[in-house]
Amino acid sequence: MIAPQSRNGGVYIENEWIEQQALEVREEKVRKPFADFVAKLFKHKGAVFGAMIILLFVCTAVFAPWLAPYEYDKPDISVVLQPPSAEHLFGTDEFGRDIFSRIVYGARISLRVAFVAVGISLVIGTVLGALAGYYGGVVDYIITSITDIAWSFPTTLLAIAFIAALGTGVENVIIAIALASWAGYCRVVRGQFLSLREREFVQAARILGMSDARIIFRHMLPNALAPVIFMATLELPKAIVIEASLSFLGLGAQPPEPSWGVILDSGKGLLDQAPWISFFPGLMIMLVVLGFNLFGDALRDVLDPNS
Repeated sequence: MIAPQSRNGGVYIENEWIEQQALEVREEKVRKPFADFVAKLFKHKGAVFGAMIILLFVCTAVFAPWLAPYEYDKPDISVVLQPPSAEHLFGTDEFGRDIFSRIVYGARISLRVAFVAVGISLVIGTVLGALAGYYGGVVDYIITSITDIAWSFPTTLLAIAFIAALGTGVENVIIAIALASWAGYCRVVRGQFLSLREREFVQAARILGMSDARIIFRHMLPNALAPVIFMATLELPKAIVIEASLSFLGLGAQPPEPSWGVILDSGKGLLDQAPWISFFPGLMIMLVVLGFNLFGDALRDVLDPNS
């Protein structure tokens, strides 16, 4: 778009023109109204199936007190190691606790850890990546160096290191996963900003004298969010698996908290006698990871500008 001309032939820049330039870049990348985007997303069978699984687990977590037939932490020695039955759908554990009730409440822990940890890491990585990509120079060098160091460690290993420093517990698991997972977002956002900072609407915003914060968060960041959203959908199941792994190792949620990892850990020595203790939490982890992965893959296909 050519900037409007003033009466004396000079070029002047209006706020409306800047906003229009930014809007055109967004439309260039999305190219569809939100309603059309949602309609296309849910024409994808993987998105529908994945969303159904995710919704099922979210509803399970929200309505856990009404869905669980028993208290998740109340032992009953009269029904120790009972196999699945009409009374106990998933059987009982070595303390007589109902496995189904523990798994229902465990969905709360897994989803809370996943959404909060991914949200924190997304904010940290996005802000740092935006600063690195926008300012470049020394700022970019420092942030990129830190990112490369964090990126060089496996996420689970780095999370274990943070847990060792912070201590066990669900809250510390959230912090550890967030601090171990931000580097990927930083790299993606930095790459997007490096390509966007020389665009015409950004240059015009600078000439107009807009603040760096307004340029970054109002004009550039909305154009860099598509790959970040897709990445977040794949980081959610990863966070669930890391939380279960840490709890299985005794570094996350602590008994009698009904984390799926804790339930797996309690059943590992009883596989020959009561395999249902480990089978059902493992099945839940597999299903929720499958749901997020299916939805994430569908989201990637829809956000692909060549699709």
